[in-house]
Amino acid sequence: MTRRITRPRLLLSVLATLLVVAVSTTVLARAGARPDRCAVIGERAEARASLVTGSGADVLVIGDSYSVGAGVRRSESWPVRLPGRVRVDGFSGSGFTVGASGCGDVSYATRAARSLSGATDLVVVEGGLNDYDQSLADLEAGFARLVRVLDGRHVLVVGPPPAPERPRASVEAVDAALARLSAAQGMPYLSMLGVDLAYLDDDLHPDPAGHRVFGDLVAEKVRTMFVE
Repeated sequence: MTRRITRPRLLLSVLATLLVVAVSTTVLARAGARPDRCAVIGERAEARASLVTGSGADVLVIGDSYSVGAGVRRSESWPVRLPGRVRVDGFSGSGFTVGASGCGDVSYATRAARSLSGATDLVVVEGGLNDYDQSLADLEAGFARLVRVLDGRHVLVVGPPPAPERPRASVEAVDAALARLSAAQGMPYLSMLGVDLAYLDDDLHPDPAGHRVFGDLVAEKVRTMFVE
């Protein structure tokens, strides 16, 4: 005999389902990103890492979605414009701090530790836009961890540009902190605050022309470091 579901019981079932969905959504929101989204970001990072360009001195780029080339072709991302044999370890949404990303500890220090090789001649560290809402203490701690991992290697730190999607004051604060921290370690620092980039519709990521401008500025600085 078919059991009839009464209206009160049906309502309770629906409410229970909605409660489970709400709790799951809250947990994922607190984590910062859905596991499937992090997997996609990881796949894109691996795809970008597979593209090694140029020849000569070994250059390692540690960065965020700018280094990955989010929204443009990998061959249009700014690191391809650098001199040397360029490898990229980029992860969208990451930064100097652990809390910048909702995908676990993909901070620059953690990733640099796995990407450095004995042949690395120069490390270009690009980012800061994803650290805009992190505390100064966390930014300083993340930078200190990175310095320990790099262990005296030649390093160029490239700061965040004034992307319209990010609060200008917050980006300026990150830029000032990175400039100060880099100077304290004797590391060259390239500020991008005054650079006028063309952006995609999200007002956060550069379009192909923006990547060319960004890459050429970094390349110019890298060439002077090679000469020195």
